[in-house]
Amino acid sequence: MTQVVHPARALWWLFEPVHALTYFSPEARAAYEAAGLRGYWRGYFGGRSAPLGAVDAAPVVTAFFNFAPQMVERALPEVWSLVTPERALEARVEGATGALRRVLVDVKPDLIDRSVELLERAVDGLDCWGRVLAAANAELPRPDDRLARLWQATTVLREHRGDGHVAALVAEGLDGCEALVVRCALDTRRETLQPQRGWSDTEWDEATARLIDRKWLAPDGSLTIGGRRRHLALEAATDLSASRVWTTHFHRFELDELLTALRPIAAACRADLPASTPIGLPNAA
Repeated sequence: MTQVVHPARALWWLFEPVHALTYFSPEARAAYEAAGLRGYWRGYFGGRSAPLGAVDAAPVVTAFFNFAPQMVERALPEVWSLVTPERALEARVEGATGALRRVLVDVKPDLIDRSVELLERAVDGLDCWGRVLAAANAELPRPDDRLARLWQATTVLREHRGDGHVAALVAEGLDGCEALVVRCALDTRRETLQPQRGWSDTEWDEATARLIDRKWLAPDGSLTIGGRRRHLALEAATDLSASRVWTTHFHRFELDELLTALRPIAAACRADLPASTPIGLPNAA
């Protein structure tokens, strides 16, 4: 039986791998280090939060949602003594563009150009009410380089969907650690995800106990039938909140054209990423 996939999710599956290069490529790591952000997490928190300005940890804990506060506090605001937000943004684009230049070497330029054209039209049509990360990224100047423009457009769209996902999680009554516990009950190993988000064993076990008490999880830690239904509902809410721009600013044939143009781009980027990541990246299939 053919699975029906919401258009907003189908597009996310394709633009998320483009954005994700900034977290895993050697070019991105080298660019951050050259800017003075040595150590992976300085680059991550400095680069991703830079559109917000030289903020303290608290707004980033809230916006990023699933990191333990103490993990964010180890990086922010200390990184701003090492680099300005403007320099962090320069390094972010430099690293992402360098990675795309390497990864997309065999992708036809006309597919990249058409993807940029359509993705930027989507960015121009976004409603960013209540979406702090999307709004901050959407306000950044548009680069001249077409690969930088490709990355920036996918980043705005990715953060827009992510902001909506956080809203759906909050509406379901989940906190950051609980959301990760649910994720691990679905498709990810705790041993992989927990250290990457900084939660202690006590915090993780307490979140698990809360989810068992609320019937999200069975005593063995697996999702209950009710938990699966609630998870599907929050994913549907995420798709719906990300869909307006695609349904109001694009004809169906344009969406099909964008999907066609993005597929080889996404495939090339996905092939350069780890098989398993902690960022919710769709699997290669």
